[in-house]
Amino acid sequence: MFPNGSGEFAADRNYPVTTEELIEEYGDLTLELQNGSETVGDVLARLESETFETPEDVRLALSCAVSNKAIGRVGYSDRDPTPLGSPYAPEPMSF
Repeated sequence: MFPNGSGEFAADRNYPVTTEELIEEYGDLTLELQNGSETVGDVLARLESETFETPEDVRLALSCAVSNKAIGRVGYSDRDPTPLGSPYAPEPMSF
């Protein structure tokens, strides 16, 4: 997902850094996601303005703010039963 292929995105810059500084510096970089891509600027724009202390803080913020392009099947879980009334529930079968 991260532009340089590692979890150490933006590790080469001085910290702390603000959301706005990251958008200005890295906003045009593309994040390749499972179902498409989006720019770092688009992802960070979803967040409130904050100050990041470490590259790990930036990585976590990016991971949390990506769109549903970053997930496989929307609404799918192999662990939980489908909630009643969910639009993702399978069609009922009659035997």
